[in-house]
Amino acid sequence: MSEIVVYEVDKPSATRSAGPSAGAERRVRRVHASPAVPGSRAAAGPRTLCGKDTFAMETAHWTPPDRPGAPWYPEEYATLVCPDCAAVMEI
Repeated sequence: MSEIVVYEVDKPSATRSAGPSAGAERRVRRVHASPAVPGSRAAAGPRTLCGKDTFAMETAHWTPPDRPGAPWYPEEYATLVCPDCAAVMEI
């Protein structure tokens, strides 16, 4: 697989009484696929397969299982997969 899984995330929400970085949580809104940067296996390119900018997205620290039919995304995010990226990945 030469695509990288990236997460479109919400802005962090910190708890009021905690400091600016304590308690910050980023929730995954959508799971996308991005072509890898040429010469790299871990860096996402500038755009996802559906055309979104990857600048503010987080790269998943996940590797798909090496078996036929395995999903390209982490299964716990199956309901959050971008349908446009999924359509391209099926080709």
